[in-house]
Amino acid sequence: MLDLTRLSASEALRSLRQGDITVEQYAKALLARIAQRDPIVHAWAYTDPEYVLAQARELDKVPLSSRGPLHGLPVAIKDVALTKDMPTRYNSNIFRGTTNSSVDAATVMTLRAAGALILGKTHTTEFAATTEGGPCVNPHNTSHTPGGSSSGSAAAVADFQAPIALGTQTGGSVVRPASYTGVYGFKPTWGAISREGLAQYSITCDTPGFFSRNVDDLKLLAEVFQLEGDNPVPEAPFSVRGAKIGFLKTHVWPLAPAGPGLVAAWEKAKSLLEKHGAVVEEIEWPDKDFENLTPWHWNIMNGEGRSAFLGPYKIDKANLAPFLVAQVENHAKVSRQALLDSLDGSARLRPIWDRFAVQYDAIITPSVPDVAPEGLEYTGDARFCQPWTLLHAPCLNLPGFVGEKGLPIGLTLVGARYHDLHVLHAGKTIGAIFEQEGGFSSGK
Repeated sequence: MLDLTRLSASEALRSLRQGDITVEQYAKALLARIAQRDPIVHAWAYTDPEYVLAQARELDKVPLSSRGPLHGLPVAIKDVALTKDMPTRYNSNIFRGTTNSSVDAATVMTLRAAGALILGKTHTTEFAATTEGGPCVNPHNTSHTPGGSSSGSAAAVADFQAPIALGTQTGGSVVRPASYTGVYGFKPTWGAISREGLAQYSITCDTPGFFSRNVDDLKLLAEVFQLEGDNPVPEAPFSVRGAKIGFLKTHVWPLAPAGPGLVAAWEKAKSLLEKHGAVVEEIEWPDKDFENLTPWHWNIMNGEGRSAFLGPYKIDKANLAPFLVAQVENHAKVSRQALLDSLDGSARLRPIWDRFAVQYDAIITPSVPDVAPEGLEYTGDARFCQPWTLLHAPCLNLPGFVGEKGLPIGLTLVGARYHDLHVLHAGKTIGAIFEQEGGFSSGK
């Protein structure tokens, strides 16, 4: 008998459109999976099975001619996005008893308008800002973190509890948990998707993103969210043979430092792509100033965090995480001038990156220093991800490699701003090679 939870979003939509399954049947299968696995994985901050099934039945009544492109597709929502029919609590004691808001976040609104079924709210770190983990665990090894801050969204998709999920990234909160849990994690160009109705940490860096188990599902979302750029993407599959592919370690490689899982994945990726006919080249940053992106990101997070968390601080400082209190009180002593210099410096580098990136058919860079750390106290090092968040560049974690204890580790495909569709186009072909030949098996 077909296990509906194993369907990709694209496969599920095809079955729904053809009448092979109903929205209610699909929702029931996922809810049963959640009931079985969530006591172990703890991906969900809020679910209401009866309400989900009631909404599924309503969607089944919609005439075929009126159905949207995501009709009946269940989506997990990170609990930093407002939802009009579910509480939004930000994993904060300040909002622990909060009920529903009166509006949806713009991302949720767009998903609903396309016919998606909101399955529930997934766990995050407090306000998607802290690095303290839990209660969510890595579904591949429950003694390891799934990463943060989009921990529940990544874990739900990796554990077949949802086909796709909404996350956000301010440092590495989409790419890092995607790497740790062995799924695709896509952070689009900053500003390409509205962040209205999402918890704000850094207006310069906050970016909505998505998790899935294949790139075709991300392409569906890219179409719904109108992520097209100025240059059309070829319909023919991306060809690795003859493609010029740069491998950029970045200045973070010795700082993290790169662990054995990353080193092995890096060398295997180069070998695989060369075997498939790519012209692989180890490349460097186009400008020495790019090494400043790490301290600049720190300055911007601390500088903008001062205002982002002032409201909760004023309302209930005692129930706010010490890290967030430190942001408001500026314990890091980041001056306004340092903030301005960091904003201006990173802005200067963005067009330089764009001009550099388009010289290559694809650029690969690390996602994380190694496999997911053991323990739930710490969600992992995000420094490999921070430059791309600050550069506002689209990036895609490509799963497929395996490290210590059989845990997954991915690599990131990055591109120029508003080259989101090209990143997905190249990522589909390259990702398939990594999945098929990289050594990691995601089946559970």
